[in-house]
Amino acid sequence: MSTFALENPSTGQSEDTFNRIEDTDRDAILDRSTAAYTRWKDTSIEERVTVLHTVADLYEERSDELASYIGREMGKLTRWGQAEIQVVVGIYRWYADHAYELLQDTELPRLGAVRSFVRHDPIGPILGIMPWNFPYYQVARWAAPNLLLGNSLVLKHASICPLSSQACQDLLEDAGLPKDVFINVYASGSQMDAFVADDRIKGVSLTGSEAAGAAVAKTAGEHYKKSVLELGGNDPFIILDDANLDEILDNFVTIRMYNTGQACNAPKRLIVMESFYDKVVSGLEDRISALTVGTWDDENADVGPLSSMGARDEIVERLEKAAREGTATVKVGGHALDREGAFMEPTLLTDVDPRADVGCNEIFGPVAVVYAVKDADEAVHVANDYSDYGLSGSVWGSDVDKAWEVARQLKDGMTFVNEASVTAAGLPFGGVGRSGYGREMERWGVKEFANEHLFRISDTPNGGGLSPAM
Repeated sequence: MSTFALENPSTGQSEDTFNRIEDTDRDAILDRSTAAYTRWKDTSIEERVTVLHTVADLYEERSDELASYIGREMGKLTRWGQAEIQVVVGIYRWYADHAYELLQDTELPRLGAVRSFVRHDPIGPILGIMPWNFPYYQVARWAAPNLLLGNSLVLKHASICPLSSQACQDLLEDAGLPKDVFINVYASGSQMDAFVADDRIKGVSLTGSEAAGAAVAKTAGEHYKKSVLELGGNDPFIILDDANLDEILDNFVTIRMYNTGQACNAPKRLIVMESFYDKVVSGLEDRISALTVGTWDDENADVGPLSSMGARDEIVERLEKAAREGTATVKVGGHALDREGAFMEPTLLTDVDPRADVGCNEIFGPVAVVYAVKDADEAVHVANDYSDYGLSGSVWGSDVDKAWEVARQLKDGMTFVNEASVTAAGLPFGGVGRSGYGREMERWGVKEFANEHLFRISDTPNGGGLSPAM
């Protein structure tokens, strides 16, 4: 049996050790999940709603302890952890509050029958492969709609999240979810291919790297099952004028550095007009230089550690290479901090070649990249044509009509005007291109892993006389 450790990125120290499952455990896990599904799918909506409401209450009641778990696991500052938990509370409550409208049959034109409609049926055990950057939120946006629908769930979380992943199961069971409807497994990424291929798994949702997403999609496709992928992002943040520049730059720095820059849908490419580019660079230098780096439990910290020493070192090496090759200028930061833990300086890059690694690929850390363009058309060109991602983007301007005209040209799954990176249970979440496919949350979260089951009821032979299938 292999083991893995919780490595606290604030200290660089190992704290606890956990055992991974053996390959031979897979059958028992999936048998349990399948058996639980056959029972859970037949429970009433009222029972499911009660569980969702109760688990929301439990997240709220235990938020201090839960925030400490993810602080120790991946370095999330306490206030960020508390904020994440409040989003989770909102997700579970939203699905509970909207359960009946989400699950009601969709009525269709009768077309000669007495009734034509679609019923949204569960399909069975769903595998969730989740990342470490938002350990509770990522799970909730997959779990809440699928539990409401009636599916059972098997969670393979990131290995750096053993405390929070088990808490996701424990909280649901404490809320009244029957045992085995949600199963947390400690497993390696290499063990997942066999899970995805297994006939007992009816669908898979992955949030993570492009390589992991491609592997999951390939195996899922070979076995005729649905997959949903939420991968990386290189989101543009376009500023059209300088009417509210200080306020907008405050917003940009706050959102970009949130979670130490480790968010798929964070704005990673700031695109501004040449006419006020120098003011932007000066403003960013002041703001980013002033950020305080600290441990997850430091109340005065603006930025925490990266999730691991390896993650920190990979970013620093990419920045050093870009500076050495002349594809970017490091205006602020860019170095690892000489202290225990996975800390680096918050960074500002200018003069970036949009075709270079640091221009067209995601930087998953506290690094802001700024570009100058001559006009809105060039801004759209830079946003769309130098990156294959398409998660989200935003356009900022005092003329809302003009900002909308630019925003509607962006090739993203989510586009915002005068705000960025907004997430809520009532808004669909997902991207296009290298950012993946499928949608989570709102009604789409329920229907991704549903059998959209058509029924037609006629009161005479051959019903309305429609042509049979050719």
